[in-house]
Amino acid sequence: MKSTVLKDLDRRGLIFQKTHDELDEVLKHSQTLYCGFDPTADSLHAGSLLLLVGLANFRRHGHKPIALIGGATGLIGDPTGKSDERILLTDDILTKNANALGIQIQTILDRAMGMHPDTVEGKVEKIPIVNNADWMKPWSFIDFLRDVGKHFRVNSMMQKDSVKSRLSEREQGISYTEFSYMLIQAYDFFHLFNEKSCSLQIGGSDQWGNITAGTDLIRKRTSKPAFGLTVPLLMTADGKKMGKTENGALWLDATKTKPYVFYQYWVGRDDSQVVDLLKKFTFISTNEIDELAKADNRGELQRRLAYEVTWLVHGKDVADKVVAASRMLFGEPIQNLSDDDLTALFADVPSTEIQKTDLAQGVGLLQLLSETGLQKSNGAARRLVEQGGAYINNHRIDDATRVVTLDDLASETMLVLRSGKKKYHLIRLI
Repeated sequence: MKSTVLKDLDRRGLIFQKTHDELDEVLKHSQTLYCGFDPTADSLHAGSLLLLVGLANFRRHGHKPIALIGGATGLIGDPTGKSDERILLTDDILTKNANALGIQIQTILDRAMGMHPDTVEGKVEKIPIVNNADWMKPWSFIDFLRDVGKHFRVNSMMQKDSVKSRLSEREQGISYTEFSYMLIQAYDFFHLFNEKSCSLQIGGSDQWGNITAGTDLIRKRTSKPAFGLTVPLLMTADGKKMGKTENGALWLDATKTKPYVFYQYWVGRDDSQVVDLLKKFTFISTNEIDELAKADNRGELQRRLAYEVTWLVHGKDVADKVVAASRMLFGEPIQNLSDDDLTALFADVPSTEIQKTDLAQGVGLLQLLSETGLQKSNGAARRLVEQGGAYINNHRIDDATRVVTLDDLASETMLVLRSGKKKYHLIRLI
């Protein structure tokens, strides 16, 4: 590798395929590139985050990335990686989703560049965001077929993996709508090539067919080269697509995936993968990561990974808060949390509902310990307290006559009882 950006991406394991070896020589000089994101939902997920990190890495090496929101392609639906036809979204939903993605993408890219400022006149230069609806919607169908469609051969399109896999499913097949998707993505590249001198498109490895359709269109219409580069799709240690949880996607929106749940996902990554993930998802130098990996601090790399990624997606204040909250599981006082925070933190902990009026009058600690099942009886609860094993919000209680009141709430409507070192129970007011 001669270009600094490909050297860095290669060290980070972020190169899966590239269309031409000459790309390395081209990237020795500043180039404009883009990556597209379809607004099929009002939030991106963890898989998309890797591409945002990729754009930021190019910017840090002096190149000019563009983020594209697919206001037009989102109306069609990319067949890539899908065994069934996508449900077509309405214009209103696509517009709402596109607006939400624009804010999310800009916020994350701003944070990424804030970590490693690329300044223009003392200010961090924003990575521009464009929407392909701006140039696709004015087209007439006839004009598009004449000016773009004539450059594509159906037999070649049918060999693309995204199409071939669907054609093998005789009952489902592929609609003409989805079959045409790659023409629109190819034209996006051609448009940005003409309007922005954009010479490179990056994407996930599953986008190879769509990307090469764009490089082919540019070559046929201009006789000039354009390039494509893909990053690997990430899989978990057990072979599942990374970013998927038991509850679905790992969303970047805090209302869809709570920041604490997001943080814990990264803490839970396998030891065999964590160094690779640190290189791919963070901006820590690869040399520093290799040094960190030499230290025998079990779980430390996972916590560093989780903090850096949460910082990037949700900001420093939230990242610091979830780190502090996670320590509460290991005995630190439970305080300054919201109901949502506590619910996420103790998602797997049993809970009991009690009337607010009862707690306002006061409920004996021994009664609560026995009624929640933390202890079998009031007598057992008394012995627990006398032996120093009873806690309210991780504060040890040594008074067996202690009455629990509204003053003991750790959040708006919750408090946490603990028996021994690890046995928790959540009390919820109704």
